[in-house]
Amino acid sequence: MKVVNVKAVLSTLGALLFFLGIALLLPMAVGLFYGEEAWWSFGLTALISLTVGALGRRSMKSEAEDLRVREGFAIVALAWFVLALVGALPFVFGGVLDSYSDAFFETISGFTTTGATILGGGHTPEIEALPNAFLFWRSLAHWLGGMGIIVLTLAILPILGVGGMQLYKAEVPGPSADKLTPRVRETARRLWLIYVGITVVEVLLLLPAMSFFDAVNHAFATMATGGFSTENGSVGQYGSAYVDWVVTVFMIFAGMNFALHYRLLRGEAITVIRDTELQVYLGIILAATAVITLSLWEPTMALLPNEDPASAGFEGFTSFGEALRFAAFQASSIITTTGFATADYEIWPPLAVGVLFALFFVGGMAGSTGGGVKVVRHVLLFKNSFKEVKQLIHPQAIMPVRLGERVVPQGVMRNVLSFMVLYFGLVVFGTLVMGLLGMDLLSAFGATISCIGNIGPAFGAFGPAENYAHVPALGKWVLSVLMIAGRLEIFTVLILFVPAFWRR
Repeated sequence: MKVVNVKAVLSTLGALLFFLGIALLLPMAVGLFYGEEAWWSFGLTALISLTVGALGRRSMKSEAEDLRVREGFAIVALAWFVLALVGALPFVFGGVLDSYSDAFFETISGFTTTGATILGGGHTPEIEALPNAFLFWRSLAHWLGGMGIIVLTLAILPILGVGGMQLYKAEVPGPSADKLTPRVRETARRLWLIYVGITVVEVLLLLPAMSFFDAVNHAFATMATGGFSTENGSVGQYGSAYVDWVVTVFMIFAGMNFALHYRLLRGEAITVIRDTELQVYLGIILAATAVITLSLWEPTMALLPNEDPASAGFEGFTSFGEALRFAAFQASSIITTTGFATADYEIWPPLAVGVLFALFFVGGMAGSTGGGVKVVRHVLLFKNSFKEVKQLIHPQAIMPVRLGERVVPQGVMRNVLSFMVLYFGLVVFGTLVMGLLGMDLLSAFGATISCIGNIGPAFGAFGPAENYAHVPALGKWVLSVLMIAGRLEIFTVLILFVPAFWRR
């Protein structure tokens, strides 16, 4: 028996490249529609992707072997890297970016829904200067990566057979994959129907305030919790309270477990309302919004001490409604790891910045398109900590950790604890590497936590008003790997570096 069925892995990667080639035809069509000369760069890349994908699928076709867990992990981890390698080519072919490292960084940031951009730097074009085809490709990469390009493949291509569950388990965010139906392909199809449906609703709601093209791009980025905008000033450039509130609501929807959306559509509202993780998720958003609102509202802001020179020029909002709007938007943007911005939060009062900093470590719900640690892990960690305290008082008592009415298996708790150790271990590692490349501590830490959490904007030199163009090429590749690790929840990527994975 083979340790890893290499032919099965390469065959599936070929199928994914073929699908990527089809997806690349969409930005090519956008370029043709707007009469942009660079449309051919997408056509050429699509041809390359379709050809290599078809040849790889045909020549490496598995001998009717099911995909096992090892192949599932290998395919998912390698797929993001391979797809980004090819998806970056239009930026280079079209002359938009001179550096392939920049092109790869921008593309993997799209696929992983991080939203960290190198555009707008000293040697890169402004976002508005990009042809519409490239703006659409950035948003489409978000949208495809949001629910997972592997899951999309399971939904529309029957080529993976019964081994598809291994891919689904490795791809779906969260401690466990919550199947909606017994068959993974049917599960993936329903997930995508919900995803598409909510996206369409957001597009329609945004149309009164922006063009159809901008509405589609921002809806793609919102539902994917990505954060790429068609404007340098992100959502804030529209200066519209209506747009801010629409995007805020849909960011919150996108940060929810999509299994709850499915149950809500089936009329199981009570089940949804009683979900522990949802209650904590919404509670954190409400609490963070309330605290930030009070710190931004001029009457209450004056009562808070502020010795931070960075926020000395910020006078606060005279209108409570305006303070609430900016607070709700930014809190939702950070906790869901969307990364949109309507203001430079680095100049806000220390209390507001502190709350946002804390949200960087939270993340969306498991089973959502959001990144980060995930709310359910924090819930389980707190429950386990309280259990340990009670265990000191009653050492002989049996006290299982419960989530709702279900007892959490010890294996899941070990997974959660191991994830937290690895997550913060990678944060330390990334910070040290960025520091070695010459960044100050705050910027190095900010870039690392932002990329692992798939958030986008950070602190220091990577705030909402800055970009990642000035990061050295090596740093961009390191941050790109961290984006992939964060998007695939670390284990899927790190397991490839464990020697035992490749042994019998």
